[in-house]
Amino acid sequence: MAGDVIRVLGLGKSYPTAAGEFPALRGVDLAIAAGEYIAIMGPSGSGKSTFMNLLGCLDTPSVGEYFLAGENVATLDKDALAVLRNRTLGFVFQGFNLLPRMSLQDNVALPLVYAGVDKATRRARARALLERVGLGQYAESLPNRISGGQQQRVAIARALVNAPRLILADEPTGNLDSHTSEEIMRLFGELNGDGITIVLVTHEPDIAAHAKRQVRFLDGRIVSDHLTGAGA
Repeated sequence: MAGDVIRVLGLGKSYPTAAGEFPALRGVDLAIAAGEYIAIMGPSGSGKSTFMNLLGCLDTPSVGEYFLAGENVATLDKDALAVLRNRTLGFVFQGFNLLPRMSLQDNVALPLVYAGVDKATRRARARALLERVGLGQYAESLPNRISGGQQQRVAIARALVNAPRLILADEPTGNLDSHTSEEIMRLFGELNGDGITIVLVTHEPDIAAHAKRQVRFLDGRIVSDHLTGAGA
């Protein structure tokens, strides 16, 4: 469908176990339009993390099709897939995943190194994004000199540095206290207001309530998909 940044058809993923194949994801159909803000929910083992790994092209499906920004991911070679991911996706993880010996500015700029952007442009763009998330004054600091909430803001700045159309966030507030979590969710709301598509995995209803659409997984299948009215 035109305008979909994500579309999956019959998506399934199985893993080998001693007892045979385990189906972690079973025939999922889902379309996500550009500019949506979606929370992916479900208990542990429901398939939500497997689904996010497939969306991020961190894993490949056993069956089904995945279209990212209109491209059938399965038809792309390794280089073409890397280019598509680099220009389309930004990732935010629960554990921040900052490199401890690099400054905040260099952490934010790192995806631009892989994109072949020159150093001056990398540093300028990273600095501007640190300013955007309220951490410009800490650009030369190391990650261990700032709080967990500030580290997650740095991780969000890093996710934004390639100007992605889509951010995938996997339990981004899982390591944060409730007040800091609310600050991070306000930032996601601002980014969505700028037109960036947000897909967020969470098991916390108060975090999911910030999204405009909630999709719930159970036993590898989607069991509910509804609009929340958030941000209306």
